[in-house]
Amino acid sequence: MTTSENKPYLRIATEEAFATKEQLALFKRVLDQPNVDKGFAHLMGFYMSSPSERAQHIMRCLVDLDELRIAHMDASGIDIQVLALTSPGAQIMDRETAVSFIPNANDELAEAIKRHPTRFAGMVALAPQDPAASAKELQRCADLYGMRSAVINSHTQGEYLSDKKFWPIFEAAEALNMPIYLHPNSLPAQMIDPFIEAGLDGAIYGFGVETGLHALRIITSGVFDQFPNLKMVLGHMGEALPFWAYRLDYMHNATVRSKRYEAIQPTKRKPSEYLKENFYITNSGVAWGPALQFTQAFMGTDRVLYAMDYPYQYLPEEVDMLEQVDMTPEVKRQFFQDNAVKVFDLKI
Repeated sequence: MTTSENKPYLRIATEEAFATKEQLALFKRVLDQPNVDKGFAHLMGFYMSSPSERAQHIMRCLVDLDELRIAHMDASGIDIQVLALTSPGAQIMDRETAVSFIPNANDELAEAIKRHPTRFAGMVALAPQDPAASAKELQRCADLYGMRSAVINSHTQGEYLSDKKFWPIFEAAEALNMPIYLHPNSLPAQMIDPFIEAGLDGAIYGFGVETGLHALRIITSGVFDQFPNLKMVLGHMGEALPFWAYRLDYMHNATVRSKRYEAIQPTKRKPSEYLKENFYITNSGVAWGPALQFTQAFMGTDRVLYAMDYPYQYLPEEVDMLEQVDMTPEVKRQFFQDNAVKVFDLKI
């Protein structure tokens, strides 16, 4: 069934989460440990224990890769979901457990895609705790399953991909031409308390702040000077970075000239140029026409993709809201279909 049968394009949602039962069991083991990470407890600890309607919906939908998920896709007019292992993936686990678990999760994803090849595609999940193993997993999933993208859920226990020890992941992704989706994670221990005090640690604000910070760390650390063909994806309208672009360029230049920080060294291009040339952006969770149109104007219409953020934000009416945004037929087709086909190398 094609749910967009009356449209001259498919609707492809590009930031759609799933979980495996093994992952949730490992999450529970982490939550049962003393001194559990505060951010993780506030994120998955809440969803896995809350009797609230929203939490129950999320947990029910995360583990369904068959009838329920496809019924929700049909109800909202979504033809294809690009699936990603739900945050924080394996990044909250110890290194040995994470490296052992990740292939199982990717195998389960591949099986789901095999069952529903016209409805699902997927991103390779990684255990950044072991960059070499992550590089091998990218190659394995590319060779075995034809997967053409990966997901990393922002920081890994407070460590950022700007640290050169993680750069073998970037090297492998660039060599395989596999974009990395930098997805939010709960805030790390060193920054979460002021957000929790105000109830702003989650998707309402904290996720965007932390993931935007991570993307900027990657840009200013020189990752794209080292790996100029590396592609990354940011959700949630670029975690607001396009709206900051002018000031980012101005203050980055001023900081480089001041020689104030050892971490801020000259780069070959402005931060905004890396953002526009090395990143793609999805609107996940932001069904707002003015923000979408600004982001398209800043990035170019060929670099902005549709996403729903299922099941964390499942509102079928948002699809119609986005359909009503003033876009030419060509741009609308790019947004809902063509850009996703290009970025995720989809065979439709």
